[in-house]
Amino acid sequence: MAYERDILDEAAAKRQPTRFTNVEVRLGLVVEDRSSGFCGDVVRWNSSAVTLRDRNQHLRHFTWKPGGFLHEGRPVTLVRPAAAPAVDAHRVTASGSVGGAASNIAPARVARASRIWVEGIHDAELLEQVWGDDLRELGIVVEPMHGADGLTDAVADFCPGPGRRLGVLLDHLVAGSKETRLAADVHARHGESLLVTGHPFVDVWAGVRPGLVGLDEWPTVDRSVPWKEGVCRALGADAARFWPQLRERVRSYADLRPELVGAVERLIDFVDAGADAGG
Repeated sequence: MAYERDILDEAAAKRQPTRFTNVEVRLGLVVEDRSSGFCGDVVRWNSSAVTLRDRNQHLRHFTWKPGGFLHEGRPVTLVRPAAAPAVDAHRVTASGSVGGAASNIAPARVARASRIWVEGIHDAELLEQVWGDDLRELGIVVEPMHGADGLTDAVADFCPGPGRRLGVLLDHLVAGSKETRLAADVHARHGESLLVTGHPFVDVWAGVRPGLVGLDEWPTVDRSVPWKEGVCRALGADAARFWPQLRERVRSYADLRPELVGAVERLIDFVDAGADAGG
């Protein structure tokens, strides 16, 4: 049986407020302000506004408003994280370790003299994404070197020793590479207070499982082309936005290649084990 259209019901439906999906704000979340078109990743927030950083490192502040942002192409309402319930339980961190009580993570320790160095800001951000809770609890600071070429001199300036261990994570640590030669040199000079580990990937992006962006493998890039540039070109992606979007999808160590996970966890164990020795 056919029913006639009821224009009163249609008018009532139009008066109903539009409902938007709530998305909990978090560092690195990539969204676009619907009013201005400003797109960036979340760098901080407070009770009044959320701050986005665009590809040119410009910051803008936006008020919390229903349906005010686009996330993965959909209008959403950003909401502040809810307070965790105060229960006598423990939480598992993104690295797979057991954190503090579920009501809070164990408080951060005062930073120790020991450090972990990584090659660039993306490496540092990825370690924060997965191991940040553990690093704060242990008081271990991660610092980007912005390249490995000056490693020998930088390590000499740092003066690793008892109570001042240094762990270094290098990209492309494979037989015959420049990075492998640098690692051998600094190990020979500084002995037991220094550990260099690494992964076989040309860039830390490749340490993220490609399945997170629907790929079986990362695109093959000609050696004459910078790896990040070649990957973005092959995928038709905006280089400035691709990394924040990829990093946002990493929720735990399971989203990373085991070669990268193992290298990072060896460094954390090494630095933690000797951080207070002799200090």
